Amino acid sequence: MFQNAIVRTPANTLISGLTTSAQLGIPDYELALIQHQNYITALEQCGVEVTVLPALPEFPDSCFVEDVALLTEKMALLTRPGALSRRDEVATIESSINSFFKKSTARISEPGTLEAGDVLQIDNHFFIGLSQRTNLLGAEQMIKSVLHFGYTASMIELKDFLHLKTGVSYLGNKHLLVSGELIDHKEFSHLKQIKIDPDEAYAANSIVVNGTVLMPHQHPQTRKAITELGFSVIELEVSEFRKVDGGLSCLSLRF
Repeated sequence: MFQNAIVRTPANTLISGLTTSAQLGIPDYELALIQHQNYITALEQCGVEVTVLPALPEFPDSCFVEDVALLTEKMALLTRPGALSRRDEVATIESSINSFFKKSTARISEPGTLEAGDVLQIDNHFFIGLSQRTNLLGAEQMIKSVLHFGYTASMIELKDFLHLKTGVSYLGNKHLLVSGELIDHKEFSHLKQIKIDPDEAYAANSIVVNGTVLMPHQHPQTRKAITELGFSVIELEVSEFRKVDGGLSCLSLRF
């Protein structure tokens, strides 16, 4: 059960965020603020206490707090983003994380890079995507850190996705949302895959918060598949974050 979440208010520089989705247009900042507040409300409805950090205009992507830290039941890991423009974001969130994880904080160091959008936890195991943002040295450092706390980990090489969790989410009870290059991946052969239609690929990035699935709005096939498994669902509109390559998992650290 998650008790806490950390989010950061989007800055008015969000329109300058990193993106591979320029065809979707420029984010509407005022609408992004509304969508972000709705996201916070949904987390609270799921029984989570939300810590809201202030906007950082000098870091356009800083509302995507997931990438700068990995928080688990036993330890916290401060990352080293592969995107150069995001590296200094780690220092801005460190004190907030240390207030919850006083003695159990590790970090990724140069020349390793790792963004936690590339990390999927399933029970006691971490899958780490090797991507343009997470390199082998960063993944190896993370594995060494989590092994110390009794976890296990393995790597998955990505070819198409920006981050591992762009294309996969764990719902619990051995059920996995999966899309694109991760469909039928050998690393997930022991799990029950819910294969997402390419037209709804964005819904592969959903999150489960205390038994409720938060998923992006207007993906009816995926919603039907999830509800048929007995999960309750909250749909959230996150269109403005999608324009800068963000998804539901990116917007919070849940622990």
